[in-house]
Amino acid sequence: MGTVVAVREWWRDLTDLVLPAECGGCGRARSVLCAGCRTALSGAPPRRVRPTPEPPGLPPVHAAAPYADAVRAALLAHKERGVLALTAPLGAALAGAVRAGLREAGTKTAEPAARAGGREDTAEGTGVPEPAAGDVRGPVLLVPVPSARRAVRARGHDPVRRLALAAAAELRRTGTSVRVRAVLRQRHAVADQSDLDARQRSENLAGALAVVPGGGRLLCAGGPVVLVDDLMTTGASLTEAARAVRAARAGKGPRASERTTGPGTYMTAKSAVYSSAAGEGREERKAGPRMAGPNGGDGVVRETIRAAVVAASPDSFEINRN
Repeated sequence: MGTVVAVREWWRDLTDLVLPAECGGCGRARSVLCAGCRTALSGAPPRRVRPTPEPPGLPPVHAAAPYADAVRAALLAHKERGVLALTAPLGAALAGAVRAGLREAGTKTAEPAARAGGREDTAEGTGVPEPAAGDVRGPVLLVPVPSARRAVRARGHDPVRRLALAAAAELRRTGTSVRVRAVLRQRHAVADQSDLDARQRSENLAGALAVVPGGGRLLCAGGPVVLVDDLMTTGASLTEAARAVRAARAGKGPRASERTTGPGTYMTAKSAVYSSAAGEGREERKAGPRMAGPNGGDGVVRETIRAAVVAASPDSFEINRN
């Protein structure tokens, strides 16, 4: 009898990971996300958001919802408690933010029927053909902002990468050619950011990210790059991710001598990385920096880096400086 009870308890715990006993947003009833919390997450169109102060070099960011109440609870449940049943609705919300950013940029995202339904391709994976030589745009590239390895181990999963894959599946289902490129890694350890202000977060993350060897080629082979994260507060993480992607696309990734023996791990020394990017964020909102690339006439195109998040701080929704 004791064995039967133990098995039942084990089964209940297992099913709660996939079919939560309560709504991930408000705690009511047995539902992954109740109707009211789904409305809070995805009921309004995604909006352009800007933190205050806005970090130099931050790409245009769109968010699905303010980080408050039910949305905050759902993100924390997925991220910290591993409630994986929330991946689908959160991923769909992230996909909506990606679409909004691409629409603002005037990017065409229709996918040929022959490509629909392909498997995601990351820096480590294969199985999806690269865009044909005559494909001007190429697929949209979703680049997850990486978590620290210790955080991934503690949580037992990588929530942002999981959401990126879910968002890609939703985008592909609605006809957008998309790939997930998990090519960013941390170069050095960073302090916990929960108690840091905007300036301290920027300093903490300066030079912290780099594109893995070979990742620059993958980023240049596709179309627009959309950095994705679950949450934006000060914008420091997205700014640093954008800097690393720009460096990789320009062929300025980490040198081989900087790598240690650990895969995707780099030296702990920080470097001054923001001097050349000081005006990029603001200039993008005017005409956008011009750069050599594979997608435009005469080899020169407008930089196509955007960012999308599930949620952003409520204050960032209140700023309208278009």
